[in-house]
Amino acid sequence: MGFISSLLLPHEVDFNAALRTQAHTSAVMVNDLYRACVNEDRGALESIAATAQQARDQKSANMAQLLDVFITPYDKESIYRMITQLDWIALSVRHFQLETEVYDIHSLSQYQPILAVLQEMVGLLEEGIGALPAKQLQFIAVGISQIRDRYDQVVELCATATAALLAQDDIKHIIRHKDMLVQLKEIAKRIHITANTLEDMAIKVV
Repeated sequence: MGFISSLLLPHEVDFNAALRTQAHTSAVMVNDLYRACVNEDRGALESIAATAQQARDQKSANMAQLLDVFITPYDKESIYRMITQLDWIALSVRHFQLETEVYDIHSLSQYQPILAVLQEMVGLLEEGIGALPAKQLQFIAVGISQIRDRYDQVVELCATATAALLAQDDIKHIIRHKDMLVQLKEIAKRIHITANTLEDMAIKVV
Protein backbone atom coordinates (compact mmCIF):
# COMPACT_ATOMS: atom_id res chain seq x y z
CA MET A 1 0.00 0.00 0.00
CA GLY A 2 2.86 2.35 0.80
CA PHE A 3 4.38 1.80 -2.64
CA ILE A 4 1.03 2.34 -4.36
CA SER A 5 0.39 5.49 -2.29
CA SER A 6 3.76 6.87 -3.30
CA LEU A 7 2.73 6.51 -6.94
CA LEU A 8 -0.84 7.81 -6.65
CA LEU A 9 -0.76 10.48 -3.95
CA PRO A 10 0.69 13.96 -4.54
CA HIS A 11 4.15 14.56 -3.13
CA GLU A 12 4.26 16.39 0.24
CA VAL A 13 7.10 18.43 1.70
CA ASP A 14 7.53 19.33 5.38
CA PHE A 15 7.64 23.08 4.88
CA ASN A 16 7.24 23.65 8.62
CA ALA A 17 10.62 22.01 9.18
CA ALA A 18 12.13 23.77 6.17
CA LEU A 19 11.04 27.22 7.38
CA ARG A 20 12.21 26.49 10.92
CA THR A 21 15.64 25.54 9.57
CA GLN A 22 15.84 28.72 7.52
CA ALA A 23 14.74 30.84 10.49
CA HIS A 24 17.34 29.16 12.71
CA THR A 25 20.11 29.96 10.22
CA SER A 26 19.11 33.63 10.23
CA ALA A 27 19.10 33.58 14.03
CA VAL A 28 22.58 32.03 14.10
CA MET A 29 23.88 34.87 11.92
CA VAL A 30 22.41 37.58 14.16
CA ASN A 31 23.72 35.78 17.24
CA ASP A 32 27.20 35.63 15.66
CA LEU A 33 27.04 39.38 15.11
CA TYR A 34 26.19 39.86 18.76
CA ARG A 35 29.01 37.55 19.87
CA ALA A 36 31.43 39.42 17.64
CA CYS A 37 30.34 42.61 19.38
CA VAL A 38 30.35 41.65 23.05
CA ASN A 39 33.33 39.30 22.94
CA GLU A 40 35.38 41.13 20.29
CA ASP A 41 35.23 37.79 18.48
CA ARG A 42 36.50 38.21 14.92
CA GLY A 43 35.98 34.50 14.31
CA ALA A 44 32.24 34.87 14.91
CA LEU A 45 32.17 37.77 12.45
CA GLU A 46 34.12 35.87 9.81
CA SER A 47 31.88 32.81 10.13
CA ILE A 48 28.93 34.84 8.88
CA ALA A 49 30.08 34.54 5.26
CA ALA A 50 29.89 30.73 5.37
CA THR A 51 26.55 30.77 7.18
CA ALA A 52 25.22 33.25 4.60
CA GLN A 53 26.05 30.75 1.86
CA GLN A 54 24.25 28.05 3.84
CA ALA A 55 21.22 30.36 4.10
CA ARG A 56 21.28 30.96 0.35
CA ASP A 57 21.44 27.20 -0.30
CA GLN A 58 18.47 26.64 2.01
CA LYS A 59 16.50 29.34 0.24
CA SER A 60 17.23 27.81 -3.17
CA ALA A 61 16.31 24.30 -1.99
CA ASN A 62 13.07 25.48 -0.36
CA MET A 63 12.10 27.45 -3.44
CA ALA A 64 12.77 24.47 -5.72
CA GLN A 65 10.57 22.28 -3.53
CA LEU A 66 7.82 24.90 -3.49
CA LEU A 67 7.79 24.98 -7.29
CA ASP A 68 7.66 21.19 -7.49
CA VAL A 69 5.17 20.27 -4.78
CA PHE A 70 1.37 20.14 -5.01
CA ILE A 71 0.28 19.90 -1.36
CA THR A 72 1.47 22.55 1.11
CA PRO A 73 0.43 23.25 4.73
CA TYR A 74 -0.20 26.94 3.88
CA ASP A 75 -0.93 28.72 0.62
CA LYS A 76 2.06 28.84 -1.70
CA GLU A 77 2.21 32.63 -1.79
CA SER A 78 2.65 32.82 1.99
CA ILE A 79 5.38 30.18 1.94
CA TYR A 80 7.10 32.00 -0.92
CA ARG A 81 7.09 35.27 1.02
CA MET A 82 8.43 33.58 4.14
CA ILE A 83 11.24 31.87 2.22
CA THR A 84 12.32 35.07 0.48
CA GLN A 85 12.03 37.28 3.56
CA LEU A 86 14.04 34.92 5.75
CA ASP A 87 16.65 35.06 3.02
CA TRP A 88 16.56 38.87 3.19
CA ILE A 89 17.37 38.73 6.92
CA ALA A 90 20.41 36.59 6.18
CA LEU A 91 21.43 38.90 3.32
CA SER A 92 21.14 42.02 5.45
CA VAL A 93 23.33 40.49 8.16
CA ARG A 94 25.86 39.48 5.52
CA HIS A 95 25.85 43.02 4.13
CA PHE A 96 26.58 44.43 7.59
CA GLN A 97 29.49 42.01 7.94
CA LEU A 98 30.79 43.06 4.53
CA GLU A 99 30.69 46.71 5.54
CA THR A 100 32.76 45.98 8.64
CA GLU A 101 35.41 44.52 6.32
CA VAL A 102 35.31 47.27 3.71
CA TYR A 103 35.34 50.06 6.30
CA ASP A 104 37.97 48.20 8.33
CA ILE A 105 35.99 48.50 11.56
CA HIS A 106 37.80 46.61 14.30
CA SER A 107 35.29 46.93 17.13
CA LEU A 108 31.51 46.63 17.19
CA SER A 109 31.16 47.50 20.87
CA GLN A 110 29.35 50.77 20.16
CA TYR A 111 26.56 48.78 18.47
CA GLN A 112 25.98 46.44 21.41
CA PRO A 113 22.61 47.94 22.53
CA ILE A 114 21.21 47.69 18.99
CA LEU A 115 22.55 44.18 18.38
CA ALA A 116 21.06 43.03 21.69
CA VAL A 117 17.61 44.12 20.50
CA LEU A 118 18.12 42.49 17.09
CA GLN A 119 19.04 39.26 18.86
CA GLU A 120 15.76 39.40 20.79
CA MET A 121 13.79 40.12 17.60
CA VAL A 122 15.19 37.20 15.64
CA GLY A 123 14.75 34.89 18.64
CA LEU A 124 11.07 35.85 18.88
CA LEU A 125 10.66 35.28 15.14
CA GLU A 126 12.25 31.83 15.30
CA GLU A 127 10.02 30.86 18.22
CA GLY A 128 6.93 32.11 16.37
CA ILE A 129 7.71 30.11 13.25
CA GLY A 130 8.31 27.06 15.45
CA ALA A 131 4.87 27.52 17.05
CA LEU A 132 3.03 27.72 13.73
CA PRO A 133 2.46 23.96 13.12
CA ALA A 134 0.78 23.56 16.52
CA LYS A 135 -1.37 26.64 15.84
CA GLN A 136 -0.22 28.37 19.03
CA LEU A 137 -1.81 31.55 17.74
CA GLN A 138 -1.87 33.54 20.98
CA PHE A 139 1.80 32.80 21.58
CA ILE A 140 2.63 33.86 18.02
CA ALA A 141 0.57 37.06 18.34
CA VAL A 142 2.36 38.09 21.53
CA GLY A 143 5.75 37.47 19.92
CA ILE A 144 4.86 39.50 16.83
CA SER A 145 3.72 42.39 19.01
CA GLN A 146 7.04 42.26 20.86
CA ILE A 147 8.95 42.24 17.56
CA ARG A 148 7.13 45.41 16.50
CA ASP A 149 7.94 47.10 19.81
CA ARG A 150 11.60 46.17 19.47
CA TYR A 151 11.68 47.43 15.89
CA ASP A 152 10.64 50.84 17.18
CA GLN A 153 13.36 50.53 19.79
CA VAL A 154 16.01 49.82 17.12
CA VAL A 155 14.88 52.83 15.09
CA GLU A 156 15.13 55.02 18.17
CA LEU A 157 18.56 53.69 19.11
CA CYS A 158 19.84 54.21 15.56
CA ALA A 159 18.47 57.76 15.48
CA THR A 160 20.13 58.59 18.79
CA ALA A 161 23.43 57.09 17.65
CA THR A 162 23.24 59.01 14.36
CA ALA A 163 22.64 62.28 16.17
CA ALA A 164 25.71 61.61 18.34
CA LEU A 165 27.75 60.89 15.20
CA LEU A 166 26.71 64.12 13.52
CA ALA A 167 27.95 66.07 16.52
CA GLN A 168 31.51 64.92 15.74
CA ASP A 169 34.02 66.52 13.37
CA ASP A 170 35.57 63.52 11.63
CA ILE A 171 33.62 63.30 8.36
CA LYS A 172 35.04 59.90 7.35
CA HIS A 173 34.13 58.47 10.74
CA ILE A 174 30.62 59.89 10.45
CA ILE A 175 30.04 58.43 6.98
CA ARG A 176 31.37 54.97 7.90
CA HIS A 177 29.35 54.55 11.05
CA LYS A 178 26.20 56.17 9.67
CA ASP A 179 26.20 53.51 6.93
CA MET A 180 26.61 50.81 9.58
CA LEU A 181 23.63 52.16 11.52
CA VAL A 182 21.52 52.21 8.36
CA GLN A 183 22.36 48.55 7.78
CA LEU A 184 21.48 47.59 11.35
CA LYS A 185 18.12 49.27 10.87
CA GLU A 186 17.74 47.28 7.64
CA ILE A 187 18.22 44.01 9.56
CA ALA A 188 15.50 45.07 12.01
CA LYS A 189 13.17 46.02 9.14
CA ARG A 190 13.63 42.64 7.48
CA ILE A 191 12.81 40.83 10.73
CA HIS A 192 9.75 43.05 11.16
CA ILE A 193 8.50 42.35 7.61
CA THR A 194 9.02 38.61 8.09
CA ALA A 195 7.00 38.80 11.31
CA ASN A 196 4.15 40.36 9.31
CA THR A 197 4.19 37.34 6.99
CA LEU A 198 4.18 35.03 10.00
CA GLU A 199 1.09 36.87 11.26
CA ASP A 200 -0.58 36.41 7.87
CA MET A 201 0.17 32.68 7.92
CA ALA A 202 -1.13 32.35 11.48
CA ILE A 203 -4.41 34.03 10.56
CA LYS A 204 -4.91 31.67 7.63
CA VAL A 205 -4.49 28.48 9.68
CA VAL A 206 -7.33 29.40 12.05
